[in-house]
Order: sequence, then C-alpha cells, then structure tokens
Amino acid sequence: MASHDIRRSVVTLERTWHERGPKLDKPVRRGWAAVVMANPFAGRFVADLVPFMDSLEPLAHDMTRELLELMKAEAGKVESYGKGAIVGVDGEMEHAAIWHAPGGAGIRRALGGGAAGVPGSMKLGPAGCTLDLSLGNMDAGNVRSHYDAIAVTIGDAPRPSEIVFAVAIATGGRPHARLGSLISAAEARSRAGRS
Repeated sequence: MASHDIRRSVVTLERTWHERGPKLDKPVRRGWAAVVMANPFAGRFVADLVPFMDSLEPLAHDMTRELLELMKAEAGKVESYGKGAIVGVDGEMEHAAIWHAPGGAGIRRALGGGAAGVPGSMKLGPAGCTLDLSLGNMDAGNVRSHYDAIAVTIGDAPRPSEIVFAVAIATGGRPHARLGSLISAAEARSRAGRS
C-alpha cells in the first residue's frame, strides 16, 4: 500500500443472526475494506490512466486479505464479493472506473478464485456520501439469494481531490432468502470446483 498516497484505511465487519425470521446457527458475516487516497488526476484531464490502474491490483489483494483476517474467515468460506469506488468532486467518473479491473483481480487472487464477475459500484460524490456497494455470488452471477448490497461510508472522505477504493466480501447470502433461485450457492460452488 506504500506506493500510493493513502491517507487512511477503514475495515468493517458485521454479523447478522436473523432478519425477523428464526435465528441462524451461524451468523452471515459481511464486511468491507476501503482506502482513502489522493487522486493523482484531480482537477485535470489525463489521457492515459492505464499505468495507475495497473498499479492497483496488489492494493485490492492486500485489502481483501486484511478483511478476511478481521472476519476470521477462510477464503474458501466466502460466498459473495463486490468492489466499488467513490471519486471526490475534483475528479471524474473515469477515475472511479479505474478500480473495476484491478479491484476484481485482487479480490479473486486473495480468495483463490471466483468464477463470476465481481459486481462493481461507483459514484462521484462529496465527503461522507454513501456508496451502496453491490454484492453477488462469487461462483455464479445468477444465485438470487446472494443479490445484496453493503453501505460504505467514511465521514470525511472522499475530499475533493481524493478517491475511496473499496472491496467487500460475505460468508453467505441474505438471511432467510426465500424467493427461489436459478441455481443454489452449493451448485454454484460445485460448478466452480469449490466445495
């Protein structure tokens, strides 16, 4: 993380035992990790963003590993993932989009796989705004029980010339999901070769 001008990092964990239904034997653990860093392109147009984009994959990997550690979760127990970015108002949406490829690649490397695309959310906003970061099953995009979102908010970020990059993971889908599914999480894991 040292090669980027990072001001702060935040790692959060939540556990859900029920949502008005019966208490789960084990809670669904969900969390997100974010870094707040200087936007090297703030206030100006830069044509070639690819070198900066290419430098971000190790950051996403490290953030995901830190999140796994906080959650006390083995990579093989993760079922959902997502990524997102908030760019401060002196930036542009393309600066948030920089995170899509390296964010997903870093998450997958930290988890040792993931057959489905990593959902992504991005926005341009002021300090304290909330990003509703999409989550989806890591092995198949059509596991309805795992369509979800987690709110990412940092009170003083992003400042106008900053970017917030975030990753999120979960050990299960929505508690008490009961709307049917095209395939189950277990079938998705089996198709991806994970047990």
